[in-house]
Amino acid sequence: MFGVGLGELTVIAFIAVLVIGPERMPDLARRAGRMLRQLRNLANSARDELREELGPEFADLELKDLDPRTIVRKHIIEAMEDGEDEEPVRRQRPLRRGERPPYDVDAT
Repeated sequence: MFGVGLGELTVIAFIAVLVIGPERMPDLARRAGRMLRQLRNLANSARDELREELGPEFADLELKDLDPRTIVRKHIIEAMEDGEDEEPVRRQRPLRRGERPPYDVDAT
């Protein structure tokens, strides 16, 4: 999720036990879990409220759909699928040695 692997997570947990102490660790973990649960509930309620405000056509809206990378990927995939219906681009022969490439005055 954040690029943290099992080894890094183990080191972080070990340092946390050394700094915080083993007797305060369960209480801290309980409070962290409660905070994560509250954040998740807050995000879900914001998503539900956004769905209600946008109307029934956005009933299947997910917050990850608003990520710009997801939007770009979606449109690229749609464009590639639409492009399959078109006839393929005709490739030109490679240039010979010393031959100049075609030049289009209107394109430059």
